[in-house]
Amino acid sequence: MTPSTNAYNSSCSVPSMVNPVRRAVRWLRGFVLHYLQHLLIFILASGPIPKHVAFVMDGNRRYARKRAMLPQQGHSHGYVAFRRNLEICFRLKVKCVSAYVFSIDNFKRSPEEVDALMTLAEQSFSELIQYGNILQQYGVRLNVVGKKEMLPENVLKAVRKAEDMTRHNNKAILNLCMPYTSRDEITTAVRDTVHDSLQADQPLEITEKDIDDHLMTTKGGSPPLDILIRTSGVKRLSDFLLWQCAEDTQIQIVDTYWPDFGLFDLLPIILDYQRKVWA
Repeated sequence: MTPSTNAYNSSCSVPSMVNPVRRAVRWLRGFVLHYLQHLLIFILASGPIPKHVAFVMDGNRRYARKRAMLPQQGHSHGYVAFRRNLEICFRLKVKCVSAYVFSIDNFKRSPEEVDALMTLAEQSFSELIQYGNILQQYGVRLNVVGKKEMLPENVLKAVRKAEDMTRHNNKAILNLCMPYTSRDEITTAVRDTVHDSLQADQPLEITEKDIDDHLMTTKGGSPPLDILIRTSGVKRLSDFLLWQCAEDTQIQIVDTYWPDFGLFDLLPIILDYQRKVWA
């Protein structure tokens, strides 16, 4: 065999050897990471766990711009992150998760982005209706919180089906806040309190407890809010759960964009909560 032939055969054999090795390394890395995540969740769950965690899922559009994507692609990546973090929370035995999905003010965005968000919402609810794996696996009841009458009819239909499908689940709660603002929730609670007082022909004396009892989250069975997490480093609440986080809630701001947020971002937040509880 000539030297040139040996060189040719040698160069051809390199890809055939490298590809299986790369696949094996990727598999091993994925296995180790998966095992590590299970171990971390098991360790965290042995300490005090917050009953109610809320997310302001911010940074989808900046994540997309950074990667030369369309805004709707950033929102799609955000949905994947939402499913990932939802499962982490329920594996930790968090009793209630609230997520700021769509603000009433988001209707002011470009028609293209609003349409893309509504399409993503309909697809997400349809997927939930068809499979429902996470919510059914962990016994989670779905509440869509907000002015649902503002949603397009096709989205509203999917919402109602998804809520009906999980109505009898009683191990945990998922609040999807859409279209939602806290000021609207508080205004609605005050109006409903006054209406109920007039219907019962009682003296009109509105207390904090009356308003709290009429909040959309309270009527859905949510416990008091323990932790509110906002991603992307922006330090504002953006009209989300203002009443609920007015007293004992720990507010955590992280720099990570929402599509990148995961267990290793949540880990120090839960540890900080546990440290404060133990203290």
